[in-house]
Amino acid sequence: MPDWQEISGGVTAPKGYQAAGITAGLKPSGLPDLALILSDVEAIAAGVFTTSQVRAACVDYCRQRLQTKHYARAILCNAGQANAATGEQGVLDAQESAQLLAGELNIPVESILLASTGVIGQRIKMSAMRTGIPKLVAALSQTGSDAAAQSIITTDLVPKSIALETTIGDRPVRLGGIAKGSGMIHPNMATMLAFVTTDAAVSPHLWQEMLSRAADRSFNSITVDGDTSTNDCLIALANGQSRTPAITEMGQDAEKLEAMLTAVCQHLAKAIARDGEGATCLVEVQVTGAHDEEAARQVAKTIVGSSLVKSAIFGRDPNWGRIAGAAGRAGVKFDQENLRIQLGDLLLMENGQPLEFDRAAASGYLQQAAAGAYMKEDTVLISVSIGNGHGSATAWGCDLSYEYVKINAEYTT
Repeated sequence: MPDWQEISGGVTAPKGYQAAGITAGLKPSGLPDLALILSDVEAIAAGVFTTSQVRAACVDYCRQRLQTKHYARAILCNAGQANAATGEQGVLDAQESAQLLAGELNIPVESILLASTGVIGQRIKMSAMRTGIPKLVAALSQTGSDAAAQSIITTDLVPKSIALETTIGDRPVRLGGIAKGSGMIHPNMATMLAFVTTDAAVSPHLWQEMLSRAADRSFNSITVDGDTSTNDCLIALANGQSRTPAITEMGQDAEKLEAMLTAVCQHLAKAIARDGEGATCLVEVQVTGAHDEEAARQVAKTIVGSSLVKSAIFGRDPNWGRIAGAAGRAGVKFDQENLRIQLGDLLLMENGQPLEFDRAAASGYLQQAAAGAYMKEDTVLISVSIGNGHGSATAWGCDLSYEYVKINAEYTT
């Protein structure tokens, strides 16, 4: 059983954090579009960012800040314009946004991190940013996480949030997170944003290592459409306000904190996959028997990202040949005579040989998962074994529907 419990509060559940979300006029829709997360004190900051060669100004801004300063107090996020591929003026807009917020909060500009989401090639509407930042700061609240979560979304159907609590040194420690993402999801960090806060005390290098491992086991293990974004970022703050002993090296306390961090990231990652543009169900692929975890993850992500597999699931077609084909092209060596494929409780292939199975029952399983997915009652579970190794991993995604094409065909029009 997990050594923690779920609580309410999102990123403001840990001690010493406030958040806000407002409508500043950045989105043409008039929906909330500007969010702020603020720590009462300087917090240890860590980040994982897109690997794309085409990056938003906010990504380069945060990378540079975290290379020289492993602390931050505020995360400012605008939705509506990605501010990616916007040239030098986009860089200046990002810098001005940070300066405006620093002046309003009366904190050093170096203590501010930035994130943006929206249409690539569009600059931030700076007139709206200039008038919005004072209103955003005025709206800060210790219960503002939900407003912030609502203000960072674009094509998402629902906001995504979670908070957990455990004990370290006989004192409560909390960790919360919010995220956005629905399409353009295929991390090597994907358009997804995620922000995590904790009141634990942890050293900078260890916090970054924990976050990188958690990202690999969560956000880097999901896919919706195979497209990595220009703006992907995962930022985590640890402000030490729980007054627990500082964690400086791996041990029991560090393992507990990392496990909780991974759980928060996995919850948010699965919420992104479940909310994939046009999706009707969440798909979970579990791979075992690989020679190591990375090989298993590669196979799992290849299967869950296969357009043929995703299309078959949308059509409620238990076509296990597409699963086998995706596993075989994943770039991981294995003996096909060891291949085993299972859909839910139905065994479809074993020792590389096809088995007789009830197609009506398999189709019904897929239909049932689609009906219950958004109530989190069911998930399409695909289990694949490729050998006798100790490596295992899980990846998450969704089916590929007609609606996905419609959403993205009309995205800027």
